Formats: sequence, C-alpha cells, structure tokens
Amino acid sequence: MTAGDTPARHEYRVEMIDVRKRYGLIDALRGVTIRVRPGEVVGLVGDNAAGKSTAMKVLSGAVIPDSGEIRVNGLRTEFANPREARDAGIGMVYQDLALCDDLDVAANLFLGREPRTAGGLFLDKRRMHAEARRHLDALRIRIPLTSVTVRNLSGGQRQAVAIARAVSFDPHVLILDEPTAALAVTEVETVLELIRTVSARGVSVILITHRLQDLFRVCDRLTVMYEGTVRTELDARATSLDQLVTEIVGGHVTEDGAATPGTESAKERVHP
Repeated sequence: MTAGDTPARHEYRVEMIDVRKRYGLIDALRGVTIRVRPGEVVGLVGDNAAGKSTAMKVLSGAVIPDSGEIRVNGLRTEFANPREARDAGIGMVYQDLALCDDLDVAANLFLGREPRTAGGLFLDKRRMHAEARRHLDALRIRIPLTSVTVRNLSGGQRQAVAIARAVSFDPHVLILDEPTAALAVTEVETVLELIRTVSARGVSVILITHRLQDLFRVCDRLTVMYEGTVRTELDARATSLDQLVTEIVGGHVTEDGAATPGTESAKERVHP
C-alpha cells in the first residue's frame, strides 16, 4: 500500500505516544509524544542533546524504546529493527546518506533489490535504469544520466538520490536528518523543493535541521524538543525565528518581546 492509498479516516499518519528511553543514568527521552498528519511537514528542532535523534531512531527502528507506543495509520506497532520500520512505511535518510560512491545512480536506487531477468541469473540493467529514470522524473530530480557514478554528483544531487531511494520504498513517513547541511545555496533550494514534492504526494515528512530558516519555507508545524521532552508545538506560519530560538534554548519572552539571556548564543549557532 502506498502513502496515497492510506485510509483517510486516520487523522495522524504516525504517532509516538509517551515514548521513553534511558541510557544508564541519562534519560534521553522522557515521555515524548509526537504526531504527524498525512502529507504534513513537521520540523523537529532542539539544541544539542535535546533528544531529536534518539526519538527518530526509535521511530525508524534503530533504537528500541523502554516504554511508550508507536502507531502508524492508527495501528499500534513495534519495531525490532530498521527493516521492520521500513516495511511499516517509515523511511529515514541519515546525514551520511549511506550511498555507494562507486556505483551509479540506478544501482544506488535499487541496491539490494535489483531487478533481474527471467530466471533470476542476471541483473536487468535496462529495466533498472528505466525505473530509476521514472523515479527521478516523478520527483522532478534533475540528474540527466542514471548511469553517472554517484561519486561524480554534487552534494545536492547526492542528497536527492538518497531521498529518491527512500521514497522508492513508498513510505508513509519520511524522516530527513540534516538534509541541507553543508550544501550550497542553490543545492539547498533543490532539496527544499524535493521536500515539497514528496509531501504533495501525501508522504508525511519529519525534518531535522539546524538551518532554522529552512523550516519556515517548507514546514507546516514545528515541534521543539528540550532535554528529552517535547517543549512545545508551533504553527510555522505564525512563528518568528526569534520565538523559535527562544523555545529551543528553553527561555522565555518578556512582555516587551525580548528573550531571556542565552537566546543570542543559540541564534549564533544557526547556520546562515
């Protein structure tokens, strides 16, 4: 079942309810609840050690929580590993992309599930490249040749290939971990446009990024984590950058709109 085939009766595509995770004496997650609607883009933000990565590793099956509940399309589920999460419709693209530099674009898209000719003895390279072309075109990814080696692609193109690979599994939810980090301005725009395209297909997107300005360009809602908890949820269209930074550092805003000490240092950590 693809994202578009999901029954509309479920308000939320995915729900993490009161999820907890402890490492020794450290409470990494202290009752985290995150909900995402179909086709919604949610920015998951927070300072270092806020719990963002741990929460998404739980959702993607890489970390098993100590307690709590995960629901996908209204159905309670548990993941023992990333494969089970992917089979349930949860896709994740990590910052390191996990691409094979020495393989071409088509081979990376179908790595581990390559189409084969009748009898299964040989790779069906013609079909693989044709399907790769179809996937790229559907996502409006501008890579002229599917036979080009990934090593020779730009940073933005590599990120696009990684996202296209994840989308090719027909996920219900796509988690993106710092997809615009270290990209040039034009490449950032390419990735943001790809996020818009994916969400328009009905896929829910959770975006983790320190480039806070990008959040306001693609997100519907902002979920702010602080010390292992969800501090607040904000409407991206009704929130300013100053308000978001204040929430990230756990500060408060005075009556005249000024932030408490510490906000400025956090803003200085935001990528330009």
